[in-house]
Amino acid sequence: MDLKLTGKHVLVTGGSRGIGLACALEFLREGARVSIAGRSPENLKTAQAQLLKETGATVATHSADLSDAQAALAMVDAAEHAGGPIDILVNSAGAAKLTPFAELSPAAWQAAMQAKFFSYINVTDPLIKRMGARGQGAVVNVVGMGGKVATIHHLAGGSANAALMLSTVGMAAAYAPRGVRVNAVNPALTLTERAAASISADARQRNVPEEEALRQAQSRAPLGRLANPQDIADVVVFLASPRAAYVTGVVMSLDGASVPLVV
Repeated sequence: MDLKLTGKHVLVTGGSRGIGLACALEFLREGARVSIAGRSPENLKTAQAQLLKETGATVATHSADLSDAQAALAMVDAAEHAGGPIDILVNSAGAAKLTPFAELSPAAWQAAMQAKFFSYINVTDPLIKRMGARGQGAVVNVVGMGGKVATIHHLAGGSANAALMLSTVGMAAAYAPRGVRVNAVNPALTLTERAAASISADARQRNVPEEEALRQAQSRAPLGRLANPQDIADVVVFLASPRAAYVTGVVMSLDGASVPLVV
């Protein structure tokens, strides 16, 4: 199926590794022009080289602390100056620290909102307004099941995820008349560097070895395995594409039926 993404300018935040990197790769395979943003210039340079090797395409890179609103706005300006108007935004940057509940403090809750919620909003807010003025655009937020089902080692980050879920559907309703679609995906535990942090926090909370925590996580997955970044990227790219033209305001669980909820 042709996803009709050829020539589209896509900005992927958190595009230097994990799910964001997998998304960037898949957009390139579909013929899109891709810009990636992240905090670490070194990680961006490594990702740029990897994507060039795998696709022959050069991506633009932009280093910024997206939890800072002014830095995020400057990044959006730079990306559009270099590559033209952004057609698609994929938010995959920022991750709240996984913290057992006994280790939480007000500062930890605040840091979680800055790291996840505001890292998304600081990019989305200026860009979705531009998309609305142009009469077209698509946003896909990579959120997480922690916002739908509370876990005691991810309360602060889960709260940020829940806020992102609400802002996703709210923005979808607000901007649909302006031609902009907004959707989100909620991955469960996915085999990235962050998965190791999640396993470590779970192991500390339950006082078990990390190897045992990982084995138990895999055994709980109905499909018999944890998700990999490509599993998530395939859905993100479809939702961002014109093939999903009537899909907006959707928060899709990508958990392999591990949390069988109706809502």
